[in-house]
Amino acid sequence: MSFNPADNIQDLQYFGEFGGVNPSISDSSTYTFLSAKTMFDTFEGNADGCYLYSRHSTPSNMHLGEALAAMEGTETANVAASGMGAITPVLLQLCNAGDHIVSSRTIYGGTYAFLKNFMPKLGIETSFVDITKLDIVEALITKNTKILYCESVSNPLLEVADIKGLSALAKKYHLKLVVDNTFSPLSISPAKLGADIVCHSLTKFINGSSDTVGGVVCGSQEFINDLRSVNDGASMLLGATMDSLRASSILKNMRTLHLRMKQHSKNAAFLADKFEADGLKTVYPGLASHPSHQLFKSMMNAEYGFGGMLTIDVGSLEKANELMELMQRKNIGNLAVSLGFYKTLFSAPGSSTSSEIPADEQLAMGLSNGLIRFSIGLDNTIERTYKMMHACMQEVGVL
Repeated sequence: MSFNPADNIQDLQYFGEFGGVNPSISDSSTYTFLSAKTMFDTFEGNADGCYLYSRHSTPSNMHLGEALAAMEGTETANVAASGMGAITPVLLQLCNAGDHIVSSRTIYGGTYAFLKNFMPKLGIETSFVDITKLDIVEALITKNTKILYCESVSNPLLEVADIKGLSALAKKYHLKLVVDNTFSPLSISPAKLGADIVCHSLTKFINGSSDTVGGVVCGSQEFINDLRSVNDGASMLLGATMDSLRASSILKNMRTLHLRMKQHSKNAAFLADKFEADGLKTVYPGLASHPSHQLFKSMMNAEYGFGGMLTIDVGSLEKANELMELMQRKNIGNLAVSLGFYKTLFSAPGSSTSSEIPADEQLAMGLSNGLIRFSIGLDNTIERTYKMMHACMQEVGVL
């Protein structure tokens, strides 16, 4: 392929102030100007390469943003203190009172809560839809619609968005297609498929060590400039700024992202095959039984696989909790939210990461009480892990 996200990351190299192989960390909250005119120009947004105040940007944040933009194939990027600190300014920057958003029904619980419960306070309404049905998506678009919003691979049901199809709709109706690509870094490149804006929670796979939170918005230079504007930029004015030390740490972790994603995907694919063969109701985009398996294949950067996320349904929340607690006692993984850690993480999303979604809506979208979401780790011998999981499932009566 002509576009390879890992190669793009690798080709970026910044040296430290004294020749260090890593860029120096900019540990300052404010920056000196050699002339008053340069300070004025910077406030006006007309002095490239100058920094005025760390809430706006820092050299460390710029380095991380450029690596993320290279990964996604966008002009530039803006990092934030959390995934929600990246996503919410995008929505607020693009919408005004009276505007409308069409969103996937299965998205991260925090994003759902923001769209469902917070945005109406500002006069902005959202219609939630099965994002895999383009005809229904189109039917919900109104003259006030400004955004189509989805996740490449949805949380937690692992529905796959037809990004090319959604992009065609966005262009037809002059909308912005905003895609959260947190579940599928490297595997899917939404901007290359037609997305206008790509967001990530850097907390997850991209950082990979569950030791910090962060977010990013990847997009055009014009849009990122709008977000950073000192006068009306949502990212600038809401203040969800990433600390320079964290930016430096995440940038270093990005250097191994391609290796980690390949191993996450390899391990998840192995377990998904085994679980399905055992008769468990298993959802993983790499399985031929997944309704969007071929769609994912048509969009993916093949060498990075189908990702590290899978789900199984064990029938009830009680059984799910029993199994997860046993797997944790056996040191197979951790009963914890989030994803992308070196060790396997598992949770029952209906009562955790998607608990903001009302029970009746969970039922309507197919989010059952017995669903367990797995973020598969970097286990060296996945066959051994499977045997341990299988024994736990037998012990609690899932198998």
